[in-house]
Amino acid sequence: MVKQLNKNKSRLKRHRRVRGKISGTAERPRLNVFRSSKHIYAQLIDDVNGITLVSASTVEKEFTDNGGNKESARLIGKAIAKRAIEKNYKEVVFDRGGYVYHGRISELAEGARECGLKF
Repeated sequence: MVKQLNKNKSRLKRHRRVRGKISGTAERPRLNVFRSSKHIYAQLIDDVNGITLVSASTVEKEFTDNGGNKESARLIGKAIAKRAIEKNYKEVVFDRGGYVYHGRISELAEGARECGLKF
């Protein structure tokens, strides 16, 4: 009997492995990404102090489009970059959350780079 692969369990395993290698600081926070089937979320996290500095997601009131597509991911990338630059965070460490750097994850990263974040 062949066991079925649990995709989320595998993603969390990859995420833990990556998180062992990268960490955000106050000068260079971690840009964390989470995606569900309907929405996408992004946060800048200072791991030293354990606080979220800036966040953006498709759940917010000002965001009216469908949250589960590439265009929305690019808009969230631009929004998180603008908010980060307002608070003087120009360089970040990108944490893809165990997801493959493809589709919505890469669109969010490109949107953030367009608006001036460096990683």
